[in-house]
Amino acid sequence: MTESAEPDVPPTAGVPRDYRLLVPREWFRVDLTGDRWRAQLKTFVDQQAAGRHVPAERRRSVWATLRNTAEAGLARGAMEFFVLALSDDGGLPASLLVSSMPMGRTPADPQKYAAWLEARDPRKRVSVVELSAGTAVRVLGATTLSVHVCMPGAVGYLTLSFSSPLTGMSGPMERLCDAIAGSVRWVV
Repeated sequence: MTESAEPDVPPTAGVPRDYRLLVPREWFRVDLTGDRWRAQLKTFVDQQAAGRHVPAERRRSVWATLRNTAEAGLARGAMEFFVLALSDDGGLPASLLVSSMPMGRTPADPQKYAAWLEARDPRKRVSVVELSAGTAVRVLGATTLSVHVCMPGAVGYLTLSFSSPLTGMSGPMERLCDAIAGSVRWVV
């Protein structure tokens, strides 16, 4: 179980001060709110490649992909980055980026947000689902799944962005990602 990086935010009526979610132990967690996230990702790649005879070029490619994903996520409010252990050939099976998206140009109503997202990319399947943490907008692509959980107090969305480039987002991987998203709980 993990917590977001903002546990000392003073509570406002109905607004959560934190969240919790359950992620399998095999997923390596990187705290993007600190200064050491690059070193954590590099350590992860090196440890995963050790003993697997992963070519140096593949290690550099995975490191660059992870670094670029983390940097892009940080620009959009990412707080945590989870990475599933590398496959035997050094490929990246799955990752999860957890972000906080405050209300702004984003519609506060999940139905309107879903319609807006669907208009932006009609190839993806967009739906509104009920989770124990509240109403969420679920966006499913061939290799991605994003779940935007509406935060209590209509302050924004907690976004879980899953990516599974090797296996795609179907079957067991889709069910696992849905289970992780379904585990979100608010700390008030």
